[in-house]
Amino acid sequence: MDYFVDKSSVVRRIWGNSDTILFIFAGSAAEFALNKAVDWLYFTGRLPADPLGRLFSTVAYARLIVFSDRVGAYRAIDNMATIHAKVESNRGAAIPDWAYRDVLFMLIDYSIRAYELLERKLTLSEKIEVCQVFLQVGQRMGLVGLPTTYQDWLVMREQHLEQDLQYSHYTKDLYQQYKKHLGLFRFILLKQAQQLLVSEKVNKLLGLGKTAYMKPIVIAYKLSRKLKLDGLLKNSILPASYKAEIKSLDKIPA
Repeated sequence: MDYFVDKSSVVRRIWGNSDTILFIFAGSAAEFALNKAVDWLYFTGRLPADPLGRLFSTVAYARLIVFSDRVGAYRAIDNMATIHAKVESNRGAAIPDWAYRDVLFMLIDYSIRAYELLERKLTLSEKIEVCQVFLQVGQRMGLVGLPTTYQDWLVMREQHLEQDLQYSHYTKDLYQQYKKHLGLFRFILLKQAQQLLVSEKVNKLLGLGKTAYMKPIVIAYKLSRKLKLDGLLKNSILPASYKAEIKSLDKIPA
């Protein structure tokens, strides 16, 4: 079977674990809110209306690509491109290539950051592997200006962080929606997780601060996994209406 991502790849380990995925999207939720193209996510109204639902729908696509054979992954990527094309047609404008690249770069960066926070440091070859998988997605989508190597990506990632982020009224509104849908306690946990994950630039723009109360929670959670008590901890801090979806993230998609 010709899989899009090799069965032994670290990318499958990263995207086959609900803990890592939730941290990936904690970091991405911060950058989404700051991105200069975030108005595109507001155009349909779906993101502010249901940010958690959008998270799981994006996760579903990413996992389908990671765990499918090459034909299935291409089909998922093409379908995703078709959806974006319809949004562009409805708005009468094109989503800029740099905005697509930003999303790919976020997935690369936070895949690495989340796994290293929760599991272990990745080797250089593993980081290159993560980078190449998502760059293949961009290539299939026909994006221009993609980096060709991991080192090139590191340079472009820094450039994007400097050029494509700003605090706007969309940022403020989206964080209000996070708080509304998560509740105060979970919203505080989200911001603490973001503090551990995001770059200095993102932290500064959002005013997340540097006192990470989440660090001992992460340590305690790692211990709870060894004692097989992580399910109890997760159930106590995650929204009840999404427990089934979160549990399914630990299973390889059919």
